Amino acid sequence: MDLPLSFEFFPPKTAEGAEKLRGVRQQLYALAPEFCSVTYGAGGSTQEGTFNAVREILAEGVAAASHFSCVGATRATVREQLKMLKAMGVERLVALRGDLPSGYGVGGEFQYASDLVAFIRAETGDDFRIEVAAYPEIHPQARSADADLKAFVAKVRAGADSAITQYFYNTDAYFRFVDDALKLGVTTPVVPGIMPITSSTQLMRFSDACGAEIPRWIRLRLQGFGDDTASIKAFGLDVVTDLCDQLRCAGAPGLHFYTMNQSAATMEIVRRLAAA
Repeated sequence: MDLPLSFEFFPPKTAEGAEKLRGVRQQLYALAPEFCSVTYGAGGSTQEGTFNAVREILAEGVAAASHFSCVGATRATVREQLKMLKAMGVERLVALRGDLPSGYGVGGEFQYASDLVAFIRAETGDDFRIEVAAYPEIHPQARSADADLKAFVAKVRAGADSAITQYFYNTDAYFRFVDDALKLGVTTPVVPGIMPITSSTQLMRFSDACGAEIPRWIRLRLQGFGDDTASIKAFGLDVVTDLCDQLRCAGAPGLHFYTMNQSAATMEIVRRLAAA
């Protein structure tokens, strides 16, 4: 595969889930990822599980990026966590504002992800490579497309090294976002986030929650398959492989797979790309 790859996992809630994820990681390591990232729950609710998974990935000899959110955080708590992550050997962070927990008002000393990026840079210099989020189809809480783009530019100017997008199935949205950012002087790499399609109901639920658009033709085809899991997976592999191929051919700087702690779909997509 001629394009840098990275994989995202979420921290397992059970011992069985942790053991399963170890096996999934070993399978995906065969694809030689540049790094693997581990997500953070709303308000940092999975923090311990996140850091434990990051420790395991590092111990397995692979670069690990910890998601790092600032909702409800103070400068003191962030400073301590940065020290801990550095001591663990973490060299890459995915810096996010983070989701508000249910029933949680706005709080903490950081209002925006750009505030967190600027603080990390001020505290640690170049100790960490900082990834930030990008939203080609506009963040669901953004006041407007223009405001969302300006928020992204603010994160880059605060010190981000590169960005990872929310997943999408419309390459026009991605390339327009990159072009619009470039017009504002942003030359930072924007890596497409890729969500394999393995479950129709799961995809609809996630997309409704995060504002990712499922093109009408894809939605209708998935609905037409009903409970035919094999057809959904086969269709999903075709659609997402084609998406990745379009991105690769047009010069995307890498592919970041949202694995959902599974390996089969990601491995098959990458196999098809390598054979193309």
